[in-house]
Amino acid sequence: MKLPLWFLSLLFLFCQTLRVAAEEFQFKVESNLRAGVAKVDISPPADTPVVGHVRPTNGIRDPIRAGVLLLDNGDTQAAIVTLDLIFASTPMVTALRDAISEKTKVPAKNIMIAASHNHSGPGWSAESPWGREMVTKIAAAAADAHKRMRPVSVGYSEDRIDFNINRRKVINDRALFRLNPDGPCDHRVKVLRFDDGQTLEPMNILMHAVCHPCVFTWGDKLTPPFPKGFPKISADFPGEAQSFVEKVYGPKTQAMFLQGCAGDIRPNLPGEPYRCGDEADIKWTGRSLGCAVVRAADRSVIREELAKRKKIYPLRVVTSVIELPGKKEKKLCEMQAMRIGDFLLLTIPGEPMVEYGFKVEKAVADRATPIIIGYANGNLGYICTAESHKYGGYEPVSSPLLPEAEALILAELGRLTDKALADIFESFKPTGK
Repeated sequence: MKLPLWFLSLLFLFCQTLRVAAEEFQFKVESNLRAGVAKVDISPPADTPVVGHVRPTNGIRDPIRAGVLLLDNGDTQAAIVTLDLIFASTPMVTALRDAISEKTKVPAKNIMIAASHNHSGPGWSAESPWGREMVTKIAAAAADAHKRMRPVSVGYSEDRIDFNINRRKVINDRALFRLNPDGPCDHRVKVLRFDDGQTLEPMNILMHAVCHPCVFTWGDKLTPPFPKGFPKISADFPGEAQSFVEKVYGPKTQAMFLQGCAGDIRPNLPGEPYRCGDEADIKWTGRSLGCAVVRAADRSVIREELAKRKKIYPLRVVTSVIELPGKKEKKLCEMQAMRIGDFLLLTIPGEPMVEYGFKVEKAVADRATPIIIGYANGNLGYICTAESHKYGGYEPVSSPLLPEAEALILAELGRLTDKALADIFESFKPTGK
């Protein structure tokens, strides 16, 4: 059937309008940095016990996932892996680095493995069928991300959350479990946004916040309906936040969560001394974080912010292993610095108290935008400040380290910063004759 000319003209104008509208929501990316991202469901069987706060579970509320972000600036390749799990143990880190490196050719030493510290997920074992399956799935996701590599630019912005709170209070020179609104706490949400410029929807969101993911745990044995803890496997508030962000932006966007120095920071759920959360609490905490992330991410693509984006992104990864003084024996501690343009990611392998983040940032902030990540590339347990050991309490008593470890950790992070930024002569001067 022959269509009338007037109809064809209207159709042409309509298509042109759609094309122009689409072009208006694009922006040009001129960058030496390429990135690819993929996420994968790594949920265990529904009857798998949870770790963190052990309790009976009878199913899966929401999926346990992993995210893989690959980066390449033409000279250096690097990767960031995020996990909705409690820890990234050294054996797990080794297994994942080897598998991802084999699939992508990213050097194993340039791969960061970071856990959210989720208390409602499975524990990992190299011998378990699920543990082996998890490594295989994440390696396949890395291979998928490698196929999707494309030029990107990186935006940054911050927002705030209000549901996190310090859980230590010193009374009569002893530290007790208490929700302490006067204690140190980091309410900032830091957001790195990776864009290919094809639409206003980001390719990848890296969100960073500071809070134990234990909304669904603890149970003070007084507060219904879950005195023993929420009876489902869950990714807790970081999972809820990632899903929220992905729903806002649509299928193009993959959101990933990086945990900060949350050793003494938890959700503000009052009880004896705190209660287990329920569906209302997980939506409050997860959506609060998700809303903060979306506000920050959207702010970073207004025209004034886009104008600040770089065209050249140095990419450098530096890793070291040092010995720390332990209560029973010396402990090996791997730390890593990853520079992505003006942004510097620094990792600590365990549960650093919130003050670590503040101290490291103060030392670095005039040189780069710092993002301090706990629970990454290993697990040393609680990493406490020297000051906190004076008052005891759960974290210092549980820690395997002596108070002297703090100064050594901060000094090594400073050395890694120098090498990653290469703005100190001693960090790159020639050696030998």
